[in-house]
Amino acid sequence: MSKYAGGAVAVVVGAGSGSRMGAEKTFLNLAGRPVISWSVDVLQHNKNISEIVLVLHNNNVDEGRSLVVAMGWSKVTAVCAGGKLRQDSVKKGLEAIRDCEMVLIHDAARPFLTHRLIDEGLEAAMSGGSAVAAVPVKDTIRQMDEAGVVAATLPRNRLMAVQTPQVFRFKILKDAYASLAGEVTDDAAAVERMGLKVKLYAGDYDNIKITTREDMELAEIIAERR
Repeated sequence: MSKYAGGAVAVVVGAGSGSRMGAEKTFLNLAGRPVISWSVDVLQHNKNISEIVLVLHNNNVDEGRSLVVAMGWSKVTAVCAGGKLRQDSVKKGLEAIRDCEMVLIHDAARPFLTHRLIDEGLEAAMSGGSAVAAVPVKDTIRQMDEAGVVAATLPRNRLMAVQTPQVFRFKILKDAYASLAGEVTDDAAAVERMGLKVKLYAGDYDNIKITTREDMELAEIIAERR
């Protein structure tokens, strides 16, 4: 049973078109099962997650519902179609939630979710309102100008690569998206636009996002190791 009395709901977002991959990646075969199943299985068996909402590309909603039945995902309460942008899809997922205390947003294209990432994210967001998994960058990052010339070398010791899960008190994220004007690339940015602080907690270098064919090859290696 979840220790969050008001419930903790996970929204798994996989509504992209897969343009950079050349194929819609949510249902690609990864070590014998669909990419999305890796993370949803972990959420299904996590004691702190009370419900799961799947947000899929319109073309995949029926396949998603069939997968829910086949996999026995009893925590999945809704499978809905996403929108044009990622933020539109997250809003659709939030609208499918009746009410809860905490909400966790995770990209379906990040198959290697762990119980630690879920539990530590919920704990951090419970105390601070918002928490995002992140890892230190390994490369030197340079900012360029319009001509492609280096404008600045950024201090690597203060740079973090942000991942999902991104975890929030439900009311905070719902209010952030209700008042959002313009485009954002992740949920934390929507919350930051309200002037609120977002805590970073330790992510996982294995928690990769499958975006290109090279990412899929790496994912196969990680899956085999696991």
